[in-house]
Amino acid sequence: MIKSVVIQNFGPLTNIKWKDLGKINVIFGENCSGKTFLMKSLYTAVKSLESYKRGNDNRCLGEILANNLYWTFQVPKLGNIVTKSQPSPLYFEISIENKCFNYVFGKDTTKKILSLENYIDPQKSNSIFLPAKEVLSIYQNIIGDYERYRTFGFDSTYIDLVKALNAPEIKEEKIHPVIKKVITKFEKMIGGKIEFNNNSQMWEYKVKNIKYPISVTAESVKKLGIFNMLLKNGYLNHQSIVFIDEPEAALYPPIISLFLEIISDLAELGMQFFIVTHSYFVIKKFYLIAQQKKLNIPIAFYEDNKWAYNDLKNEIPNNSIVNEYIKLHIEELGLTFL
Repeated sequence: MIKSVVIQNFGPLTNIKWKDLGKINVIFGENCSGKTFLMKSLYTAVKSLESYKRGNDNRCLGEILANNLYWTFQVPKLGNIVTKSQPSPLYFEISIENKCFNYVFGKDTTKKILSLENYIDPQKSNSIFLPAKEVLSIYQNIIGDYERYRTFGFDSTYIDLVKALNAPEIKEEKIHPVIKKVITKFEKMIGGKIEFNNNSQMWEYKVKNIKYPISVTAESVKKLGIFNMLLKNGYLNHQSIVFIDEPEAALYPPIISLFLEIISDLAELGMQFFIVTHSYFVIKKFYLIAQQKKLNIPIAFYEDNKWAYNDLKNEIPNNSIVNEYIKLHIEELGLTFL
């Protein structure tokens, strides 16, 4: 589990010092504050550590990291990621189980990272980044662009996701009992199953014995179905780190509540989550989960041109998004007493 992160001069992230991270961690703030950028910086580090010394991959960690940064942020040279307005180089550091991984590079860096330190043991689990948009309806486009052209387009978070979805389902007896219950909840929520048709090479939505093309399937079904498949095929397990961008996208409130409850169940099992949102509904639900389960849910939020940190177990922190909801409530009360 990631315990802390320090980031300096990484694109829009000039100074991040987030410690005492938990099983669920929320990144909250207005548009263009760097929320998704923060998630992708964490994901590229974790994904690099997972690939290092795995199987027949003989690349050094610096080469793996440089490749992941290049295809995730899609820049001509790595130095373009360094904050242009700052004279200092980019610095990134995470600790996993109190062991550190860090790297640094400047604006002149092209494709090679020369300064890197790693004391973290090889990782056996898999992380994943789930974007706000589902990928099943554009699955062939993503695979085709990656295999044929190898040019910038879909970043590596999308490529990693479609590769993970390719894995066959594992035997039911190998699935953890808690994850089995989660799979049942997901399939009840979406009213069926998502399956890959090997003949047509397309995804389908199956309700009982009726199959529907993925193109005419609701966005919410596809989004939840993706997470469910990653549990069924064993790509994700109780030690995985999952990054979710806007879990509220394309879901209506009752389903969002159920989805966040599932996330808390998996977090209690051991899975770690980083979640980007600008929804007060999501924050409020996580606040209630934190109170009900006595669970620490650290939150990083952007306000007044800087990052601040709190824990939803303590309170919902004030920021412009929360204040706008309060403002609407006050306006409603004003109309009531006219």
